[in-house]
Amino acid sequence: MTDFRLSRRGLMGAAAGLAALGANRAFAQLAMPKEAVAINIVDVAGNLALTQKAFEAYRKAKPNVVSKFTFTKAPAPELPGKIKAQQDAGRLDIDLVLTGTDALAAGIEQKLWVDLLGQYASQLPKLDDIYLKGAAMMQSLARGQGVTVAYYPSGPLLEYMPDKVKTPPTSTEELLAWAKQNPNKFLYARPANSGPGRTFLMGLPYILGDSNPKDPMKGWDKTWAYLKELGQYIEYYPTGTGATMKELGEGTRDIIVSTTGWDINPRVLGVVPKEAKIATLKNFKWVIDAHYMVVPKGISNDKLAVLLDIMKFMLTKEAQAFTYDEGYFYPGPAVKDVPITMAPKESQEAIKEFGRPEYEKLIADVPLELPLDPEPMVAAFRRWDEEIGSKKTK
Repeated sequence: MTDFRLSRRGLMGAAAGLAALGANRAFAQLAMPKEAVAINIVDVAGNLALTQKAFEAYRKAKPNVVSKFTFTKAPAPELPGKIKAQQDAGRLDIDLVLTGTDALAAGIEQKLWVDLLGQYASQLPKLDDIYLKGAAMMQSLARGQGVTVAYYPSGPLLEYMPDKVKTPPTSTEELLAWAKQNPNKFLYARPANSGPGRTFLMGLPYILGDSNPKDPMKGWDKTWAYLKELGQYIEYYPTGTGATMKELGEGTRDIIVSTTGWDINPRVLGVVPKEAKIATLKNFKWVIDAHYMVVPKGISNDKLAVLLDIMKFMLTKEAQAFTYDEGYFYPGPAVKDVPITMAPKESQEAIKEFGRPEYEKLIADVPLELPLDPEPMVAAFRRWDEEIGSKKTK
């Protein structure tokens, strides 16, 4: 298992690498193109809800650099294979990917992404100086191949309808007992394609006191046993979080797994009733989450120069203020000193009406934990698919 806490040898190697980077900075400087370029962006994380207005602000400010943005969305599990096929054929038509840890991890495993910080750090801000603590922690997972653009403490949280659940579970034992007494009324989505689903998966080892929360293959005995037992009372596992929210809103399910953003935004949109409540489980820790900007290998230097400039802009306070959105990735900003008062008026109003006062205390008091490193995360998804979801995912 990879561990980002560096040994002395690792620190010496990192120092040598930084020295080499400094020596090669002139080599790493890419010149901006003489003519505006069109940039194709693929979003596999729902990130455009947070950033599309900022991207458009960049285009309006620099029409001589970007002629247009094309935005498309795709399922995270499908994208790495598509990019690999395009790279093998020498016909890459994707310039920038907006991703969570899922496709980031898969792309690192398959060596799909440009080493942005290893080769072009001089054209980006000093990330450690500008990031919030949690965002800086999440940046370590990218191995220099992505840049954190949005951050939130995530979960896992339980979300429930108070008219159906008078006394919500406060421990894993109580949740299991509740699910047994109320079969098919608890739901979470496939972790490989759901932020709340994978936050629940990665949060359980801390809650249950497993031997090694960072090692899903050898250190999660309690977690895998618990998920199998809980699965007896779950009708099916949706392939996306949206279905769980819809079913909670319709009354098909009474408790689902959620996160701060997935709690707030569906209530803003009316998918889930405003009166829905949240609960946490005993020994809960925040398994934090982020969205990244990554660039597939094979892109032209002209476009890469533009993308580095775009990334620099996307980390300004002006651009980061858009990430509050309507609570989808609450709070949202990855950089320091971006208060809600900087956000657009509609964002401020949505958070004021649908945010929760308890979040401020939970975010301040509950410890932060990184999600799994890329390789064990992929392994955990694969094991969940095989042992938990194989017969019930749809």
